[in-house]
Amino acid sequence: MNQILIKNARIINEGKIITSDIFIEDEIIQEISNSISVKSSSVQIIDAENNFVIPGVIDDQVHFREPGLTHKADIKSESKAAVAGGVTSFIEMPNTKPQATTLVELDRKFEIASKDSLANYSFMFGGTNDNLDEILKVDTKNVAGLKLFLGSSTGNMLVDNLEVLENIFSKTDMLISVHCEDEATIKSNLKEYTDKYGDDIPMKFHPLIRSRKACYISSSNAIKLAKKTGARLHVFHLSTAEETKLFSNRKKLKDKKITSEVCIHHLWFSDSDYAQLGSKIKWNPAVKSSSDRDALWKALLDDRIDVIASDHAPHTEKEKQSNYLNCPSGGPLVQHTLPAMLEAHHNNKISLEKIVEKMCHNPAILFQIEKRGFIKKGYYADLVIFNLNNPWTVNKDNILYKCGWSPFEGKSFKSRISHTIVNGKLIYNNSRFVNTTRGKRLTFER
Repeated sequence: MNQILIKNARIINEGKIITSDIFIEDEIIQEISNSISVKSSSVQIIDAENNFVIPGVIDDQVHFREPGLTHKADIKSESKAAVAGGVTSFIEMPNTKPQATTLVELDRKFEIASKDSLANYSFMFGGTNDNLDEILKVDTKNVAGLKLFLGSSTGNMLVDNLEVLENIFSKTDMLISVHCEDEATIKSNLKEYTDKYGDDIPMKFHPLIRSRKACYISSSNAIKLAKKTGARLHVFHLSTAEETKLFSNRKKLKDKKITSEVCIHHLWFSDSDYAQLGSKIKWNPAVKSSSDRDALWKALLDDRIDVIASDHAPHTEKEKQSNYLNCPSGGPLVQHTLPAMLEAHHNNKISLEKIVEKMCHNPAILFQIEKRGFIKKGYYADLVIFNLNNPWTVNKDNILYKCGWSPFEGKSFKSRISHTIVNGKLIYNNSRFVNTTRGKRLTFER
């Protein structure tokens, strides 16, 4: 029997901060109260005095690249980085090689994760222009949801047939998550810049090519279709001020049919950073202006935006050194999303309670994840302990991504994660991995 007692924890949960003890037995939180005492000498005691304890972060959008692109990343390496970053559960995207657009390939990814993932896991099933029959076979109680790319992506995953889209929205009961960028607008913009610069387009023009107009057209069309069909829609990685106006805060999250997410890079960087970081901050959708960033923060804080995620999408340094047309979009972030948000707290941008709401509670509510995302008796013991004032600097020695780099490289963070507990097992303890127990497949209350 595995037992852990966390003493003197400053627990951040459901909008409050309280000091209490937490007793864990096997996988489950058994008790939360003041001054818990235990007689058994086999109980592992963690003194969390002067530290905070939060539910494990649930990252609802990562690309761990396996199968097929494992020179960039794999489930084992990136789940390790996730756990070091306080992420105890992740939902991974379908644009791998081969893509997870059939049940056979989806099951293959679950099998890999069951053997290799340190964190809990689920996967999105991928939609295409021609796989509706497969979509309708997916068991919605065992799979996180459906992912549709409405802007150009890997291989055959651009869904641009409007009749197909309406069929998917009308017929599936799955939560539909969408990448929204209008392909026609992007192609027109790209032609303008390739005519002028050829292959060597300066990176600073990326947000003009994958423009705010492209994002707004696609997001607004997806929302119109969801309203028409009654589909449950979740719009990934908002990046513009205009898009934030499409969402409402008039209902509680559990009652919303249309929800949204923002990623750490769109909250942290702006177009002024292309001069220094170049391709390291080339994402789709693009990092845009500081006024867009400000609008995203405003929408996050007033609850029009529901979730914070990483969109962790690693590429090798060599790949990112290619010219604009050949440089892939995306970057590694899952290890540093929580420390970056805690830094934003130090900068008076967001409360600790709101960070926990957007990164822990809300993904669990939105995806209806069973017994995770909160610190409650009877819930799985997915917990993170951090010190708000223990500075460290991101460098090659502590970056755990397989690709070996980070857009935060050289950045000093004031807050440090000391412990990560997954399903009641202490996995990460003060920069050391002390347990190789694998995470569990997420289940859903649907």
